[in-house]
Amino acid sequence: MRCGVCGGTEFSARRVLNAQLIAEWQLAPEEVRYIDRQQGETCKRCGSMLRSLAMANALRAFFRTDRLLMDVPDSEIGRRTSVLEINEAGSLSPLLKTFDRYVYGAYPAVDMHALPYAESSFDLVVHSDTLEHLAHPVRALAECRRVLRAGGALCFTVPMIVGRLTRNRAGLPKSYHGNPEGAQEHSLVHTEFGADAWTFAMQAGFTDVSLHAVGYPAAIALLARNLA
Repeated sequence: MRCGVCGGTEFSARRVLNAQLIAEWQLAPEEVRYIDRQQGETCKRCGSMLRSLAMANALRAFFRTDRLLMDVPDSEIGRRTSVLEINEAGSLSPLLKTFDRYVYGAYPAVDMHALPYAESSFDLVVHSDTLEHLAHPVRALAECRRVLRAGGALCFTVPMIVGRLTRNRAGLPKSYHGNPEGAQEHSLVHTEFGADAWTFAMQAGFTDVSLHAVGYPAAIALLARNLA
């Protein structure tokens, strides 16, 4: 495996999931294994976790380049691309900040259900493991599409259990990502995404959605293009 961010080939691993979250999400041992990989396996050179590697590959597909993602901001296409990052996209955030035309929308201060940006403002919108915390994910994705220029794209990840369909947690006990002690409402999980996660982008009006995997099924990023 090669890191699409920096080219590194050595990785370290750590466990991430706790027993409470495993029970709440009713995860099988194999699902625990690959989610731990998704969130806890990192490139030793740049520190990018597997979900960031999947995003990097999706972004490279958007830029139509074989170059490492770290080389894109200083390229001709990188300098003319306007980027909106909503929430910090994991270990990719410092790299995204190096794009000349970069805007950061701090979640939850920035409401993804009603983004405070004009239509057709950006070429690229990026968010990572944020959509599951929103009450209305399709509405949030539609807002991402609204602020994209024609030909632009949304790149995002969600924690995805590939062997099941998406489940809304309405009516279930509250579940939080991170340490449940002192957890805030913006870390509450509204949606457990499954193999049909890509359909949410289609419902939001995107007509071209591709999946980019690293260590399948561990890490999958979605690239939704605004072709209209």
